[in-house]
Amino acid sequence: MTEMTGGEFLAETLHGYGVTHFFFMPVIVDDSMVRMEELGIARIMAHSEKPAAYMADGYARVKGSIAFCGAQSVGATNLAAGLQDAYLASSPVIALTGRLTQEQQDRHAYQEVDHGSPFSANTKYSARVDSTDQLPMYLRQAIREATTGTPGPAHLDLAGIAGGEITKKSADMEVVIENQFSSLPPFRPEPDSESVNAALSALASASKPVIVAGGGVKTSDASGQLIELAERLEIPVATALNAKECFPSDHPLALGVPGSYSRACANQAIAEADLVFFIGSHTGGQVTNDWKLPRKGTRVIQIDINAAELGRSFPIEVGVMSDIQSGLQKMLNASSEVGKATDEQGRADWLSRTQQLVGDWKASVDHLWNSDDSPMRTERLSKELTDHMPSDTLLVADTGHSGIWTGTMVDFTSPDQSYIRCAGSLGWAFPAAIGAKAAVPERPVITFAGDGALWYHFMELDTAMRYGLNTVTVVNNNHSLNQERGLNVRNYGGDLPGSNELWHLTETHFAAMAEQMGGFGITVEKPGEFEGALDQALNSGKPAVIDVKTNIESIAPPAWD
Repeated sequence: MTEMTGGEFLAETLHGYGVTHFFFMPVIVDDSMVRMEELGIARIMAHSEKPAAYMADGYARVKGSIAFCGAQSVGATNLAAGLQDAYLASSPVIALTGRLTQEQQDRHAYQEVDHGSPFSANTKYSARVDSTDQLPMYLRQAIREATTGTPGPAHLDLAGIAGGEITKKSADMEVVIENQFSSLPPFRPEPDSESVNAALSALASASKPVIVAGGGVKTSDASGQLIELAERLEIPVATALNAKECFPSDHPLALGVPGSYSRACANQAIAEADLVFFIGSHTGGQVTNDWKLPRKGTRVIQIDINAAELGRSFPIEVGVMSDIQSGLQKMLNASSEVGKATDEQGRADWLSRTQQLVGDWKASVDHLWNSDDSPMRTERLSKELTDHMPSDTLLVADTGHSGIWTGTMVDFTSPDQSYIRCAGSLGWAFPAAIGAKAAVPERPVITFAGDGALWYHFMELDTAMRYGLNTVTVVNNNHSLNQERGLNVRNYGGDLPGSNELWHLTETHFAAMAEQMGGFGITVEKPGEFEGALDQALNSGKPAVIDVKTNIESIAPPAWD
């Protein structure tokens, strides 16, 4: 044991777990900042609490390990709201907040509200730390909670408006680094042989099986096992948005993204399937198009590291509790014995059918991908991005249409390209990309967001400038929230002025705004201009914005069901 302040203990622990950045809105654990700097931990000061949480989320998802963010007492509930995306996306973000001491509670203290309820909605674990000597126990538990099972956010509410009752005082403490929890997944439980054989037998007996791969494949680094199993058992694969990078888009077994942000061919294949195998995928509303897919009565098997997910949305024939990489490897090892399809002709016909569905879908959108319309159609912008992204790009997508466009219309052309996306909070992508760039400074990080999303947190361009986190943001700028058009036209009975003001936005030149803030900005009006603009942005040495003027009539199609 060594006597040290809570602030020193906090900084030493973050350093021991390999945390390189701390994202915050002042003032929180301020006396810990000096020790963080001495240890090489960058302190990233955002302009508000939600973006600080989003930056930590982007960092955690890309690095595959814990991230930390913080805010003082009055900003705590704003920080809690910023954890929603991390919670929905199973991201191991740990939030630190200050709160007034117990003797100041329940007495109308200035700016003080209870933090329990806001954080309980968006975290796996939330605890109060009342004294410095409690910090080691609660901090280690927060890290364990954030990384185990289905990962997710955790929260520590530190006594003192900025946590000072914990960080400024001293206690005898030992910095203990539990290395198992320093990256995801901390444990790789293997399935029992009976479950593995049952799953393989079910797959072999199906004539028209489909795999739906989810974010658990990515978290477990199981892309290789997924591809090998699909090829060996000849099963088409649909990838949830969180697993988009985990299966090659040009593979003959690839179906694309299913659900509500989807390619029609993926939904069509799942609708026709006689068995669906969910691999590391929540069977939630988005990936199943509000539980319309698979069709009622379809056989379902499922593998997940969290047993509580098995059968959550659909009755399952077989449930396999396992780390995804370990489970798929065990299935591969056993597949030579029980994995052969019993109806080889039926399986061949099925593969032909799914390839036809994919081919028909691609043919149906080819004229949009290659449209020369001006303003540019977003389908063509998606193709330009596909064709010209560097081979090691990390693509960060916002929600709504941005999730649909990047999920369905952008393909990856290299195994070194990767993708993270907003799980629900419009405006997330811009600050999340800044955090992601902190995690992988050597890689190009490109954000795809609409102008509506960019308005939320554009001031964080200054944060990127101050810390040299040079992301490139592609703005799908149609001066609207055109995903809302159909809703308002229906409500008004037509495309009327009263309707338009509910989804139209001011025509804005984001490139000029970026330049005024010290960044790089460039405007694209025509498809042929995009490649050169992207090259300039990537080589500008600044946070860059490519303001692409797009067609307001370019609206993503509804999901096929």
